Amino acid sequence: MPYLDSFSRPINYLRVSVTDRCNLRCVYCMPAEGVPPLQHADVLCYEEIARVVRAAAALGVNKVRLTGGEPLVRRGLPDLVRLIAAVPGINDISLTTNGILLPRYADELAAAGLRRVNVSLDSLRSERFRAMTRCGDLADVWAGIAAAGQAGLTPIKLNTVVIRGLNDDEVADFARLTVTRPLHVRFIEVMPLGANEHWAGDGYVPMSEVRARIEAALGPLEAVGEDDPVIGNGPARYYRVPGAPGTVGLISPVSEHFCFHCNRLRLTADGKLRPCLLSDEEIDLRAALRDGADDKELQAIIAGAITAKPARHHLEEGLVPHKRQMAQIGG
Repeated sequence: MPYLDSFSRPINYLRVSVTDRCNLRCVYCMPAEGVPPLQHADVLCYEEIARVVRAAAALGVNKVRLTGGEPLVRRGLPDLVRLIAAVPGINDISLTTNGILLPRYADELAAAGLRRVNVSLDSLRSERFRAMTRCGDLADVWAGIAAAGQAGLTPIKLNTVVIRGLNDDEVADFARLTVTRPLHVRFIEVMPLGANEHWAGDGYVPMSEVRARIEAALGPLEAVGEDDPVIGNGPARYYRVPGAPGTVGLISPVSEHFCFHCNRLRLTADGKLRPCLLSDEEIDLRAALRDGADDKELQAIIAGAITAKPARHHLEEGLVPHKRQMAQIGG
């Protein structure tokens, strides 16, 4: 049974950032110059991450998502997947990626035990994609999506952060992808965190507006049943254009927060455990690991982090985290 936090929420999901580095420089995620890279000694090794996962699994965590930065820029990621897949109780390992390196690694990741991928994609227009990522090639992402499908890393979800004046005119185009292909497009409100703060003002688009734009172009959406396999443990509300093989997901952390359903903790690449994405509070697991903490001690620290989870964020009160960029947390 998952460990319950102070508000009786079962915590069964751990997001693990394996690196703060990325091969793109998306305008809303990271400064153009990147972030000061962590020193090698400050980053958890794969064996340390696996120890944290084992301790979390003993408390009822059964789902792990690997994030970055861009997780596939870290060497040997399939080795970490194998370590996590061997942990008793872990039954779902997923990956959030920009997709560019998936052609190289998709088959090996699937063989290691990865189940599925989410691909971050914020424009379907080549020139705009290059401008938004400051260096990316859209064709590389589509090649990665194809490689994931061929490797069986499905369902494939596309994560699209909607920003007014930047890509909000593509909402209907993204939704149309779901009509002809088994892709699951999840639209996400931009959050005021790090480099995002600039975009989270005038660039903010609520999910109610996104849905209205989709329905104006494609007709009424129908809710996806809770037994549909595309519905996982995340915060998206899923809909479908009638008869479509794919789905449309709406994620509204700002306009309609879902904190009361939060089921996750986040581990940063340098070993800090974050009870809440939108709070600067962190618990240092790296120090405990390197000071010789045993499994019971690690479990106690993780249990304390779960207990420390706040009831909700306080963005509407102007309380915004500042210590890290989104790329340093993993979303």
